[in-house]
Amino acid sequence: MPNWMKTYVKTVEAVNYRVGRFAMYLLFVIMAILIWSSVTKAIRMPAMWTLEMAQFTLVAYYLLGAPYSMQLGSNVRMDLLYSRMRPRTQALWDAFTIFALIFYLGVMLYGAVESTIYAVEVGERSPSPWRPYLWPFKTMICAAFVLMILQAFVHLFRDIAVLRGEEL
Repeated sequence: MPNWMKTYVKTVEAVNYRVGRFAMYLLFVIMAILIWSSVTKAIRMPAMWTLEMAQFTLVAYYLLGAPYSMQLGSNVRMDLLYSRMRPRTQALWDAFTIFALIFYLGVMLYGAVESTIYAVEVGERSPSPWRPYLWPFKTMICAAFVLMILQAFVHLFRDIAVLRGEEL
């Protein structure tokens, strides 16, 4: 495989590894937020921001962890037929289906970018009593989709390497 492809794979996987490891710890942030919410409700001074912040953090945990999950191969997959295929046939099938994933993620990224641009232009805020600006959250969603697309191309390059009988 060409050197640029090897460099691309190593770089994207290093970035997604670090982002994924960071996202893992967001679960503890969610727990801390929800504990704080429970404490403030118990002392009859509920914080307005806790539920919405927990939701934002959960979405970040899920979306930023997705490329890492894909990198590790820990995503859910139906293996009724796939597990019985030879590695080369699996790579061919993966190379075919990865284009559907890239198309889907491209559509999602397009929508996320449009929504983020709108949020920045109009200063969009959440309709909750806390009323945080939404553009930072939407920017994170765009970044997560970009990372997922980059990881999908890593899988495509790995499948091409398997089909060519090479290591990547």
